[in-house]
Amino acid sequence: MPRYEYRCRTCDESFELSRPMAESGAPADCPAGHSDTVKLLSAVAVGGTSSAPAPSGGGCCGGGGCC
Repeated sequence: MPRYEYRCRTCDESFELSRPMAESGAPADCPAGHSDTVKLLSAVAVGGTSSAPAPSGGGCCGGGGCC
């Protein structure tokens, strides 16, 4: 189940909730009981590395000689 991060506008505390994606936009009360909260956008870290440079050229008008 995905975790979503929220911030309480009353006490300025951030908290996370696990809830279905269908409920991600539903109102969320902070742990202190305040209801004035906002859902935060979270950056997702994706693992992996790339040692090769991105390809360039090739294809139409990218060095393929079709123009």
